Amino acid sequence: MKVAVFSDVQGNRPAMEEAVARILDWGPELVVMAGDLINRGPSSLACLERFDALRRAHGWLPVNGNHETWVQRCGREPPRDALEAELRRFADWTYRQIEPRLDALRDWPDHLCFNAGTDDSWVHVTHGTLAGNRHGIGTRATDEELRSVVPTDLALFVTAHTHRPLERMLDGMPILNVGSVGSPFDGDPRGSFALLTFEHNAWRWEIVRFVYDRRQAERDFDDLGFIEHGGPLARILFEEWKRARPLMALWRSDFEPAVLAGERALQPAVDAFLARLD
Repeated sequence: MKVAVFSDVQGNRPAMEEAVARILDWGPELVVMAGDLINRGPSSLACLERFDALRRAHGWLPVNGNHETWVQRCGREPPRDALEAELRRFADWTYRQIEPRLDALRDWPDHLCFNAGTDDSWVHVTHGTLAGNRHGIGTRATDEELRSVVPTDLALFVTAHTHRPLERMLDGMPILNVGSVGSPFDGDPRGSFALLTFEHNAWRWEIVRFVYDRRQAERDFDDLGFIEHGGPLARILFEEWKRARPLMALWRSDFEPAVLAGERALQPAVDAFLARLD
């Protein structure tokens, strides 16, 4: 049995198209998109429609990510005040982009399980862990921490969310993080996904790193309006993509508290944050 799992496209159409072409060429029996197909990037609608077409034509399966959850919540709940409206402008922009195709997001599950025809070959795929789709597994997570948020009695647990590929063991059970198609955070700008093969009564896998047209992806951030209409934080998200490094956590720890307290205006604070990166 051959299974492909990819995640965290984040509205990056050139990266998605390259990943899709490679997966189709490999010819798996099952493909799972493990969440965060949309948001943070300029082409959420195009990525959603492309995936929906693949779902209808080839039976590809979705799993809900935290960005699917959040963007749909933004559509239901208006911002509480002007500051929150500015802080989430990029997500509201994404919602307006995908609103005509909300049907394609309907009833996505948070978890997906399958096997290769035997009781001891079960695989569990989710965007985060049992604690939620915002709870990722990184290199610093201890076995003790993971035992309360990862299912037992599996042949393989597959996750994403952190934008970093990872392979580790927990009490003899392998855990695989497939990384990110569209916005890696490990310093390597190449996208990633996983190819799983069940043979000789065991799962084996390969993390595929691939190059794609980053020049087109960079143009899309400007040409499709993400930078112009996504608010001040869109510039930080663009830098995350460009540098293949997480920056929002640093923003939230060092600059956002003063903005939320009314001590600094948002736009100058973002300018100061980005200047510090240079």
